[in-house]
Amino acid sequence: MACPFFMPVRRLENGTWLHAGRLPLGCGWSGLCTAPGHEGEAPSQEELQEFCNLGYAEACVRLPRERAWDSVRFAARTVESDGENVHRARIQVRYVCERGHRPAEHGMLVFDPTEARWEHSHHDSRLQRMAECFLESHVEKMKRRDLQRAAS
Repeated sequence: MACPFFMPVRRLENGTWLHAGRLPLGCGWSGLCTAPGHEGEAPSQEELQEFCNLGYAEACVRLPRERAWDSVRFAARTVESDGENVHRARIQVRYVCERGHRPAEHGMLVFDPTEARWEHSHHDSRLQRMAECFLESHVEKMKRRDLQRAAS
């Protein structure tokens, strides 16, 4: 569950998370804060590790008291489909925005890997960018998994 005011920019290679692959966006990310009054501020390494990449950042000085969400979580699955005599895969990215540890908004975004484009995206640029980062991490994990299976 990432902070809903976090705009990820690039992978954070030097994070100290015990299991970085289990983070909400699939790995650690550096980025910018988009909280009102703090737009464009770059969080410190500690803030990235304690708040931005994890959500429910009550101790973060930038977190507004009035907000729609506390965190955002994602899950993905590949769905195969046949249409117009063409077999095609789509990646469904489901998201849940939480407030007070309860769902406040949810939905599904759809990515077409063949066309390398989103068929259904989110209107909030922060959530959309988080979904893109999550998808990037997810695809890399699936490729590693497939390589390991082929090697065994």
